[in-house]
Amino acid sequence: MQTTISITSKWQIHIPKAARKALKLTKPTQLEVETKGNKLVLTPVESKILKLAGKYAKYAKGKNINLDKIRDYIDYSKA
Repeated sequence: MQTTISITSKWQIHIPKAARKALKLTKPTQLEVETKGNKLVLTPVESKILKLAGKYAKYAKGKNINLDKIRDYIDYSKA
C-alpha cells in the first residue's frame, strides 16, 4: 500500500485505515521510528506486558483472560 499523508502543525501524522488494517494495529500500540536514507520507517513494537503475559499464558489455563485487555486484570494497589 502506498499513499500520501500530511504532517500537522504539531508534527502529528494519521495512519490510514488500510495500513492499520493491513498491519493489524490496535490502540494503544507503540511504534518504533527509524530513518533509512530519506525514508521514515514505523514498526509496531509488541507491548512488554503482553510479551510477559504470553510467556506465562500456560499458567492461566482454564482462566478466561483476554491478553488484549491485560491491564484490566492487574491489581495496581499492590504496586
